[in-house]
Amino acid sequence: MPTPRRDTWLFWLFALLILGAGLGLRDPWPADEPRFALVAKQMVESGDWLFPHRGSELYSDKPPLFMWLQAAFLWLTGNLRIAFLLPSLLAALGTLWCVTDLGARLWTRRIGLYAGWAVLLTIQFTWQAKKAQIDPLVVFWITLSCYGLLRHALRGPDWRMWALGWAAAGLGTISKGVGVIALFALLPVAAASLRGWPGVRLHARNPKFWLGPLAFLAACGVWLVPMLVAALGNGGADYRAYVDDILLRQTVTRYANAWHHGQPPWYFIEVALTAWLPTMLALPWAIPAWKRRLQRRDARFLLPLAWILLVFVFFSIPSGKRDMYILPALPMLCLALAPLLPGILRKPNAQRLLLAFVGVFSMALLGAGLAMLFGEPGFERRFMDGRDAGVAHGLAAMFVATGAVGVGGLLWYGRRRAQAALVAMLATLWVLYSLVGAPLLNDGSSSRGLMREVGAAIGPDAELGLVGWREQQLLMADRPAADFGFKRDPKLQFADALAWQRQAPASRWLLVEGEALPACVDQARARDMGNANRRRWWLLDISPSGGCR
Repeated sequence: MPTPRRDTWLFWLFALLILGAGLGLRDPWPADEPRFALVAKQMVESGDWLFPHRGSELYSDKPPLFMWLQAAFLWLTGNLRIAFLLPSLLAALGTLWCVTDLGARLWTRRIGLYAGWAVLLTIQFTWQAKKAQIDPLVVFWITLSCYGLLRHALRGPDWRMWALGWAAAGLGTISKGVGVIALFALLPVAAASLRGWPGVRLHARNPKFWLGPLAFLAACGVWLVPMLVAALGNGGADYRAYVDDILLRQTVTRYANAWHHGQPPWYFIEVALTAWLPTMLALPWAIPAWKRRLQRRDARFLLPLAWILLVFVFFSIPSGKRDMYILPALPMLCLALAPLLPGILRKPNAQRLLLAFVGVFSMALLGAGLAMLFGEPGFERRFMDGRDAGVAHGLAAMFVATGAVGVGGLLWYGRRRAQAALVAMLATLWVLYSLVGAPLLNDGSSSRGLMREVGAAIGPDAELGLVGWREQQLLMADRPAADFGFKRDPKLQFADALAWQRQAPASRWLLVEGEALPACVDQARARDMGNANRRRWWLLDISPSGGCR
């Protein structure tokens, strides 16, 4: 088998192993996963896919495309554990395909594979790809948009790629409003074209130029047009509030005047230097190499690097920042880094740095695992936050095994192939986390254990109401549960729940979050269901609430 083909198969085998391991072995975990999975589940059950609901309330925090995909896979498979993670898995694989193919087209197939490996081995990328959040899907749409726009600008004119780039940006926008940042790539393309950089053309005078903006509007219109027609035409006040919130407050207002996640302007530099390890270890050699290539006016480096800079500036302006916001910039960074990696990895100092990273990471895992197994019990208690010893010992064994593989890889591959030891260590970590760690943590992290105990306590024929609930309780309930609003004041929720319970006191129970439990409840007569998701939960029949009005 020719070497390039063998290397390609090897890369995709590792990608499927690392990203796909554990599919179907856990439930959605807070903070975001249960919310999106609950919305998708309610779409399938109610048949209302246009307006997402969280329990009895409209959910207007995010556009629905990601939840549509989860709902579609749930409808196809009938298995929530598989369906809720499939969009992230497919999006991550799609992102890898974009960078490997674009790297092959701009340089060689080998360079494309280097770009793919750099993305796959970056800790934040794989961590997010194994979670059911919107960000992996947005990263894919933005990367696909850059893929189409760069193919048109550097290897064009290619009007199909031009339209694809704009359409992908539109689909990214109806996944999460920031999907539009993919079109920032047009700014360095236009600047390079005007300044006469070799091989860069925007082709703006061609009438086909307008295929791009039309494709963007058409992609956004898949959701926006029917939503606006339904909400403003036949919807009531709640639906008009939904439109105002999702189109204004969650986009313009959130950017200009963020109300949470406050961070300093340099926050994303810290994120990139830590969460983007080990890829960022190449920067000391990459930065001077990029400078030389820009001096040679090589637009294959200018366009992705300038776009990355624009992305960092855009997200650094508002006060509200979360670490995953800049993740869409990672694939283009790896694309610009890939042609340099073969030379960097041959440098002795680069090998020493990578050797140190693998060694420190492996020893930290070994130390943590051994401390949990044999060390001071307080370390284990702090790490596990109250989970049982079986879970702690299973995770400790996972840490020890991963650390041992890292150390063994360094001893086997030596100082000249530290990258092979890195692949072995990280692949072991992600596979063991998916097959061992996540199933062990699932009951406590997902509220599966809590809701199973609640179902057993009240019996199969009882009705359940939720007060001060989180999405995972409604999602994991073993029966249809009544809710009394999600964003409402817990006091108002409890008052309505008590009235609901008094209509059938013999068969209705309330599950109440500890902070939502009013002082009038007699806790001595309530059932303490313990802690789940760092909250205490109480199960009430009518008797502990007898003094409440």
